[in-house]
Amino acid sequence: MKLYETLADTIRRQIQEGVMLPGEKIPSVRRASQQYHLSISTVIRAFLLLESQGLIESRPQSGYFVRLRQAAACPPGPVPVPARPPCLPVPPADATPAALVLHNLRSINCNARIPLGSPYPDPALFPSARITQLAQGFYKRREQRELIGTLPPGNLDLIRQIARRHLETGLPVQAGEIIITQGATEALQLCLQAIARPGAAIAVESPTYYALLHAIERAGMRALPIPTDPGQGIDLPSLDRALASGEVAGAVVMSNFQNPLGFLMPDSRKQALVRLMASYQLPLVENDVYGELHYSDQRPRPAKSYDEQGLVLYCSSFSKSLTPEQHIGWTMPGRYRQAVEQLKFLNTVSMPTHPQRAVAEYLQNEGYDFHLRRLRKLLMQRERIMRSAVLRFFPTGTHCSQPQGGYLLWVSLPRSVRAIELHARAQEAGISVAPGDMFSSDPAFHHCIRLNYSFPWERDVEAAVRTLGELCHDMVASTGSAEREMQAGLSTMTFQPPATGLISAR
Repeated sequence: MKLYETLADTIRRQIQEGVMLPGEKIPSVRRASQQYHLSISTVIRAFLLLESQGLIESRPQSGYFVRLRQAAACPPGPVPVPARPPCLPVPPADATPAALVLHNLRSINCNARIPLGSPYPDPALFPSARITQLAQGFYKRREQRELIGTLPPGNLDLIRQIARRHLETGLPVQAGEIIITQGATEALQLCLQAIARPGAAIAVESPTYYALLHAIERAGMRALPIPTDPGQGIDLPSLDRALASGEVAGAVVMSNFQNPLGFLMPDSRKQALVRLMASYQLPLVENDVYGELHYSDQRPRPAKSYDEQGLVLYCSSFSKSLTPEQHIGWTMPGRYRQAVEQLKFLNTVSMPTHPQRAVAEYLQNEGYDFHLRRLRKLLMQRERIMRSAVLRFFPTGTHCSQPQGGYLLWVSLPRSVRAIELHARAQEAGISVAPGDMFSSDPAFHHCIRLNYSFPWERDVEAAVRTLGELCHDMVASTGSAEREMQAGLSTMTFQPPATGLISAR
């Protein structure tokens, strides 16, 4: 190929593969000449060739643009990849939990999705616009340009407000223990790195939130699942046996409104858990990101409140209670504080100051408690509606958790219903669900799903729940039919005495 043909072919592939979209301007003649080290006359010949093929068009005094309708003129080649596919391919039956999580999150972003499988609350529940306005106000009033942001441990005003908040809810803390992080996920990652080294085993609830499993895997550690009661929390005798083996470096739990089961661990069990970890002198990482979303009058105590030796590393954030967009979390890592602060510095060096100041301002003067009361009331109402609808529309044998906080409902379906298959069928109907396989590699949860009830109960949401119920009914019926056919086939078999020591069936 000649030089101008090679350049034309390069640009053609970029258009066909969706790198350059219809209506977008392509690089100018002079810029293309510099970029590809070609003469201007060669670039012009390439552009004229593409224009003759109907791929680009010249606009006077503006340059060359990808034609809006060039599909018919395109020579055979790869089909452009759409930015948002209307429906994602169904994941294979043996897909890993990480692959399922990625597929589920992608499906939520597809058009016309009812995001019942989303891990994120309804954005309309939060005063994000107000916090953004406050942050912009701080940005405009700054006296000098910020060079590196706020270094660890974080903005002191925000740290003070968090400490006051904990004092008001019954958890006396020292402000100097608090470290601001980029959400609870970073807090968990930092704490894991502080308590253990790659290759170590970390005891976790089973099932547990998939982001924790990812954090453990990213740190080069391995998760050790511990049986977990859907109403009481992690099984302490099983955890005790795991700790006694000597292979466990620590444990991670979510004692308040656990994701995905939704349980609230009783205070006596929290206290016993902290004592058990202390007896082995092993750290306990606690994720309390849903603690403020309680439906009762009193905020539940975290396990951290029973810590007397600094072995509980507490993690939380404002992503589920105030502003999902700012990704502001914090940790109180006890005796591991110095290690966590150093890791935080090595991980991100600094964080933007103005979002931290905006959240601090909202906590102090903008009615955070009023916002929380309204939020809790809405979530409690929507939980009751969602739970009653599931029990009404889903087949007999369906069981639901009874959340006392948060916005997630754990649904145990009849065992003949495969959550992965339900996920695939629901996706075709424009509905996302979170199959239980995402939260554990244990096949015991293959018939479970997690539903998000934070969105308003409107006609499309009700129709989606009804559709899920119908799909489950169909799956139960088809499984029952297959079993009846199998039984009928067995009843027609004729058995004869074995002639060679084997039993043959006809």
